Amino acid sequence: MMPGDGTMTSILKSLMTEVRAADLRLVPRRADDGAPRPPPFPHGAPPVTYMHICETERFSMGVFLLKSGASIPLHDHPGMHGVLKVLYGTVRISCFDRLERPGGGGGLQAAPPPGPAQAGSLRRSVLRSSAEYTEESGPCVLSPDRDNLHQIDAVDGPTAFMDILAPPYDPDDGRDCHYYKVLAEPEPNPAERREQEVWLLEISQPAHFWCGGEPYPGPEVHL
Repeated sequence: MMPGDGTMTSILKSLMTEVRAADLRLVPRRADDGAPRPPPFPHGAPPVTYMHICETERFSMGVFLLKSGASIPLHDHPGMHGVLKVLYGTVRISCFDRLERPGGGGGLQAAPPPGPAQAGSLRRSVLRSSAEYTEESGPCVLSPDRDNLHQIDAVDGPTAFMDILAPPYDPDDGRDCHYYKVLAEPEPNPAERREQEVWLLEISQPAHFWCGGEPYPGPEVHL
């Protein structure tokens, strides 16, 4: 997937639509299944595990597995494109965009920001969508400017999804992961507008979230 290359993105999206758990030799897990337990984690078994498939300077590919009730908190992908395809189970993906340009909110009005002590950590943003995805759904696609911040929640049981990022995270090149929380504000009237402007507060990685690793059982990827 190349930034700005709509043809390549369309091809990748079409290919990802066809991917199923069996293609990666994944067996859907039940709610009482646990991931293989490597050495103990400091807080017990991780709520989320990651199967690394491959990574180059241009992209990374892997599979995230979420236990029932688990969540990948609201986070960003600075300067990155991504494609997410559910392999089994159901996830709810809530996507946000930053509104950093004057007038970028399309006329939406957010509540006033909190006091100046938090001003440096605030991001004016808009909730673009919140939808559920299953293995029968098409991929969720993000770009540096659209749906770049999102939260992923497992719905009604364990779930897994394939994840491709281009380029991959690289803190040395300014592509580090940041976490956020939505500051409370009155809910908009759904009859008046679908998009909701909000303030996001940048936070440290939430204590309830950490990600373990487990072996990838699928076919080898030759680069």
